[in-house]
Amino acid sequence: MTQNSPGPMDGLLHGQERSHWIRLRTQILLRWAAIFGQLSALWAAQSIFDLQIHALPCYLAIGVSALSNIIALFIFPMNKRLSGPQIHLMLVFDLLQLAFLLFMTGGLNNPFALLLLGPVTISASVMGLWSTTVIGTLAILLVTLLMPYHLPLMTATGLVVAMPDLFLFGNWAAIVIAILFIGVYSYRINAEIRSMSDALVATQMALAREQKLTDLGGVVAAAAHELGTPLATIKLTSAELIDELEDHPDLRADANLIRDQADRCRDILRSMGRIGKDDLHMRQTPASALIDEAAEPHMDRGKLIHISEHPMDGKLGEQPSILRKPEIIHGLRNLIQNAVDFARGNVWVEIHWNKDHIWIRISDDGAGFSSQISGRLGDPFMRRRPSEIERSERPGYDGMGLGLFIAKTLLERSGAKLSFANAKDSGQDLVTRDLRSEQSGAVVLVKWPRAKVDAETGETPVPRGENRPIQI
Repeated sequence: MTQNSPGPMDGLLHGQERSHWIRLRTQILLRWAAIFGQLSALWAAQSIFDLQIHALPCYLAIGVSALSNIIALFIFPMNKRLSGPQIHLMLVFDLLQLAFLLFMTGGLNNPFALLLLGPVTISASVMGLWSTTVIGTLAILLVTLLMPYHLPLMTATGLVVAMPDLFLFGNWAAIVIAILFIGVYSYRINAEIRSMSDALVATQMALAREQKLTDLGGVVAAAAHELGTPLATIKLTSAELIDELEDHPDLRADANLIRDQADRCRDILRSMGRIGKDDLHMRQTPASALIDEAAEPHMDRGKLIHISEHPMDGKLGEQPSILRKPEIIHGLRNLIQNAVDFARGNVWVEIHWNKDHIWIRISDDGAGFSSQISGRLGDPFMRRRPSEIERSERPGYDGMGLGLFIAKTLLERSGAKLSFANAKDSGQDLVTRDLRSEQSGAVVLVKWPRAKVDAETGETPVPRGENRPIQI
């Protein structure tokens, strides 16, 4: 059993495809700040430190950057969102412009050479791996070329401002290492943040879907209530027609049919209305019934699902009544789906409880969790290359880890703690305790404090009272 996606999430953005969220206005403001800083540095070098600088080419390079900003202001609206290639080209331009300024002002002898890290960091934060690799490689190439090739920086007396070769090499090495480290660090951290954001969106979508299915019962109950009056009117009218059409057997038969169909509609709406969300009985359910509901979509997939009860105090007939929350049902359903996907033929769902806790253990007879992902179970968008055996058993499977992440997030939201293990591992707290020999695959244990989910004695008990029947 490995991680599984709950289904196609067409509305989700991939974690590396969000560069078009960057506004043109943001880039323009950042570039204006860079232009102001470059002009200030040139003025200070000439006026305060009296350095001899080839000022005209430097001002031309800064002017080109300013001109590109002005053109962008006139061509594009300020709220334009930049695409990935547009941001890539802008960062390449900024990198080349900064490298040219450094070439004109002493190369790596110029302390502002550290600013070459800027475009690399931005690319690692918002762009994909390919773009970040290209910009990082270009930055390293430019730094390497600037070490031997640059115009000297001189004082008014003609003294060349230059570091010793050893320090120059150290400056080059420090900048290259910083490009690699900061680039990789920023890329990994932001990739984790983006992946977690996408996974949370998927979790919210799954919970919203489950909530809509639950609320559908309330809609049905309301429809049954609203349709009661017209159906009663149809039934009354048809009864009067039956009495008045004794001499017209054909018409009387039609009136009888109308009354029978009205009765049928009443019975259908009554049976559907019983699942309304205002039904007190539907807010809670025995633990075994909750498991039946969660497992029902996977009962006919060619695998046997064995559901059993194991009271730890010996009272088999007094299983706990659990709050019927959408997040609990959907979370358990994902875990059962995951087990069914990778079981050879059997899945076991065991319910354990005592006066303080409720455990649900899900196990299968599959190959178990792969050692490659055992330490990352529950992480979203976690990919690995499937083995040949897995490809043959489940062709086309390409799990992203969303299934277990959604299950883990939803169940933890209800107060549960999840544990993952393989049957062959030694464990405690019911994770792998007392497993039968055929339960040889993966094991997932969901554990709640009873106060969190018990519908009778927990923190949020279901109100007691008599349900009002739907009158039709």
